[in-house]
Amino acid sequence: MKRLLLAALSVTAIAAAAVVAAASAPGAASPRVLVIHFSPDLEIDQVTKGWIDGQLHRGEHGGYSAVVIDLDTPGGDLESMRSIVQTEVTLKVPVIVYVPSGSRAASAGVWVAEAGDVLAMAPDGTNIGASTPIESTGQNISGSDLRRKVINDAVASLRSLMQSHQRNAAWAAKAVRVASSLSAQEALHMHVIDLISPSLPALLKTIDGRVTVPRHLTLHTASAQLVDTSPGFVTKFLDVLINPNVVSLLFLAGIVGIGFEIFHPGVILPGTVGVISMVAALFGLSVLSVSWSGLLLIVVGVALLVIDAHVTTHGVLTVGGLISLAIGLATLFNGGPGAAHVSTPLIVSVTVVLGGFWAFAVGKAVASRRLPVTVGPQEMVGLEGVVRGDGMVFVHGELWRARSAEPLRPGQRVHVDALDGLTLRVHPV
Repeated sequence: MKRLLLAALSVTAIAAAAVVAAASAPGAASPRVLVIHFSPDLEIDQVTKGWIDGQLHRGEHGGYSAVVIDLDTPGGDLESMRSIVQTEVTLKVPVIVYVPSGSRAASAGVWVAEAGDVLAMAPDGTNIGASTPIESTGQNISGSDLRRKVINDAVASLRSLMQSHQRNAAWAAKAVRVASSLSAQEALHMHVIDLISPSLPALLKTIDGRVTVPRHLTLHTASAQLVDTSPGFVTKFLDVLINPNVVSLLFLAGIVGIGFEIFHPGVILPGTVGVISMVAALFGLSVLSVSWSGLLLIVVGVALLVIDAHVTTHGVLTVGGLISLAIGLATLFNGGPGAAHVSTPLIVSVTVVLGGFWAFAVGKAVASRRLPVTVGPQEMVGLEGVVRGDGMVFVHGELWRARSAEPLRPGQRVHVDALDGLTLRVHPV
């Protein structure tokens, strides 16, 4: 009897342990997957790079079974892209990249996509490719040697990334050198992506149990609980503040507002707007790679314009200030492939508008200097006043000491003939 009881207890204990082990197994409990939605209106830059890196690490340390990058991007700068890729390939949880319907993984987005342990696209309206490095202005990289160097480096890095994930590395050269872009079906046929899936839940169900290459991570994604995250207002606002055109305009507005407050103290509003603009511009300047010579040229240009408004130089300083300002805006940010640049139309617009306004303002100032004096004591001659007694007359709202060849009585009207120092010579009307 005791043996039967012990056997029953043993069987119960083994069954309980099996249940506990099954419950604690990676695929048994309902897994959680963090879905990082990358907005199509955002580019890959220093701000969005920081946000994506933070979300990837959140997925790593937050107990998630996998992290999904729901990708839709026109691209971005190379340095930010490299940082995201490095985070992807070193994360301790699987990274799945999915390009949903109507979206694209273009330019720098191709590297982010190919760095995923699993890369999938929706079947309709999606494309991947067009990865030729260009300037931030949309123009080709200037200088044949520099362009060749950048292109070869981009081809090598993308080829290495695709080789490590056992995808078609030969396509890397086409994507970079001739801006090849593929639809989902073409990308799957050429083995640029791993699979096509109509939706993210369907994809997670399909890849459940798959072992990734090259990191050999087992995916537990079936019936996963999806936790969505998207860039918030702060991220989008900061992303606007690092736009080189916005930074340039804010910096100019800051200089003008603070300068106006210095020359006209007490107005308050221009100084307040200037300080806010300058602080916002300094944030962008701290993120972007700034050329201090360009920054100094902008300050010198504004200073020359202000000096010319107070000193008659017949526009020489204005022309010099505009030239300095234009060169400063053009060289405000350090050059380089994909680096930030102020757009040429903005530079021309600012120079022309500011030059026209300054020419008008300085012209008006010079003309006003040449006008005859219309105020002052000498303008008292010819006016009439009223005698107030004790040798004082009231003229033009002021009391003046007066002298007359004829006796004067209070209340009598007088005419001003001349001004001797601070004494009026008058005669009765």
